[in-house]
Amino acid sequence: MATEEAEDHGGHHLPAVEDWPRGFGEASWWPFVTAIGGAGFYIGAALFLLGQGDGALVGPLVGPAVFIGSTVVFLAGLYGWLYHAFIVNFWEGEASEHGSSRLRMAMILFLGTELSTFGAGFVYFFFIRAGTWPPTGAEMPHLLGSLVLINTALLVASSFTLHYAHTALLSGNRSRFIGLLVVTLLLGVVFIGGQVYEYYEFIVHEHFTLTEGVFGSAFYGLTGLHGLHVTLGAVLISIVLIRALFGQYSADRHTSVSTVSMYWHFVDAVWLFLVVVLYVGAEVTI
Repeated sequence: MATEEAEDHGGHHLPAVEDWPRGFGEASWWPFVTAIGGAGFYIGAALFLLGQGDGALVGPLVGPAVFIGSTVVFLAGLYGWLYHAFIVNFWEGEASEHGSSRLRMAMILFLGTELSTFGAGFVYFFFIRAGTWPPTGAEMPHLLGSLVLINTALLVASSFTLHYAHTALLSGNRSRFIGLLVVTLLLGVVFIGGQVYEYYEFIVHEHFTLTEGVFGSAFYGLTGLHGLHVTLGAVLISIVLIRALFGQYSADRHTSVSTVSMYWHFVDAVWLFLVVVLYVGAEVTI
């Protein structure tokens, strides 16, 4: 069986070729494994907070241990999910547009669940923002600086470059398509680097950490969740770029380009809302 699969895919052995677990037909549990790992990040963070101070409810290493374990689960699920969704048919080329509407609808439904996930985080922030502000005893840094404005401009620009990359593909301009994909990926990577640098500045120089009261948990929870999504988007764009270099897309075959574009534009829109609500909203005092 493994030999036949290797022959069918150009002599390459492909892990996660079939849906898992077997016996479920087209159903796949990889997204659920990924989601469990992602949820574990927040459980680990919560346990870390509960393990601080004299009245700690759990040991100080419980939270980090859960976080590390969740990272392993998340990466394993992500590996299987992405491989099955985007790479399994690599040597066969892009799937035909037959049934592409179902794939796009699946992405829309997925983004609907992501909207609910982010919505829960924003509701938490709205709840604490409606109380005493700034929160009593919290050391709040100056959030709305040049770095966040530059990062915002980069992410917005990346949405335009990805849009025009897709447009170039539809018009048959392959070189422009690939060039704009490269620019989009670079802009996304620079954005991630900017967010890491922002964390470094806040944590090291301003001593604003996850344990800095309710606002610290809201800020790092929302921005960290978004950063995780941008990182995933960069991975997806990288896969699309590699497949584009192999000539697997055309004006008639571009379903994965379309679905990845939908995801990236969604992440961009969430960031704009996050900047207005979290960064600007935290600075405004009445």
